Amino acid sequence: MKKITSVIFSCILLLGLLAACGEKTQEDIIEELGEKIKNMTGYKAEAVMTLETGKDPQSYEVEIWHKQPTYYRVALNNAKKDQSQIILRNDEGVFVLTPALNKSFRFQSDWPENNSQVYLYESLANDILMDPERTFTATDDHYIFQTKTNYANKNLQQQEITLNKKDLTPVSAKIMDVELNILVTVEFNDFQLNANFNDGDFDMDRNMTGAQLESLPAMAQESGEPLVPTFPMYVPDGTMLNDSKEVSIDEGTRIILSYTGPKNFTLIQQKSRVQQASIPMHVADGEPVDLGFTIGALSSEGQISSLNWSYDGVDYFLASKDLDQEEMLSIARSVFGTHVK
Repeated sequence: MKKITSVIFSCILLLGLLAACGEKTQEDIIEELGEKIKNMTGYKAEAVMTLETGKDPQSYEVEIWHKQPTYYRVALNNAKKDQSQIILRNDEGVFVLTPALNKSFRFQSDWPENNSQVYLYESLANDILMDPERTFTATDDHYIFQTKTNYANKNLQQQEITLNKKDLTPVSAKIMDVELNILVTVEFNDFQLNANFNDGDFDMDRNMTGAQLESLPAMAQESGEPLVPTFPMYVPDGTMLNDSKEVSIDEGTRIILSYTGPKNFTLIQQKSRVQQASIPMHVADGEPVDLGFTIGALSSEGQISSLNWSYDGVDYFLASKDLDQEEMLSIARSVFGTHVK
């Protein structure tokens, strides 16, 4: 009897050891991921973001810094377009900086907490944690999750998030439409969990000055080509171009496109100029919005909603009392899609 008991005990012990060496369950991973996000002090990351939403893929280098609980610095750079911007959050608010133009917007906003953010680790992790219908697979090196999203662009409906098996740090994120066409891909090249930061790393003035020193050649370039109007590919049903006119201003020419119908709106375009003062334009009721190819400033005053953005040497201003946020973002993204050189 003692021999049989000893054999049974040995078998139970062996089975326990085999289970301990086996694959983690999805519940184990979810619990570990939640603890990692809760206990981390911040991180530094480098990534490449590729957009498949235009005629040709557009790639951006992205540098992400996050210091708990609410400090953020996200620098986006498209070397081919001399297009660089910084999203900054500190105790003074949320800022969108365009260093080459010496331009900045300041928001009283809870960004990035209001929507999914494809290049933020904790945002991707929370999308995994909060989706009860997520699916999960494992490979030799990675855990892969399919989840729903919460992006301002409602066309971005599904995402595939890949994490390192060893430490649950991000490897990649692929954002897809309802038909599972990949529209945005982010590949993380480097990720430092619990990184150290210096005084001033999240200071607005220091970031603006530092970025300008790096982009002086781009700041000095001004195209002598005439401004060519760009027309949105997306317009709400029944709304049509009613008037197009050019107005002379001190900085050159301003193009005003007026659309009328069920959803009236006005689109204004003019060449970008380097601003003399670096005082941020304050937006009390607004937030930064990711247009994919650039970061815009969405705001509202009374019944009028407006969206400002700069791209490829042109400033754009969209205003309407009829369009909702998703329609305004769709129009702005479609202007990029038809940009004329």
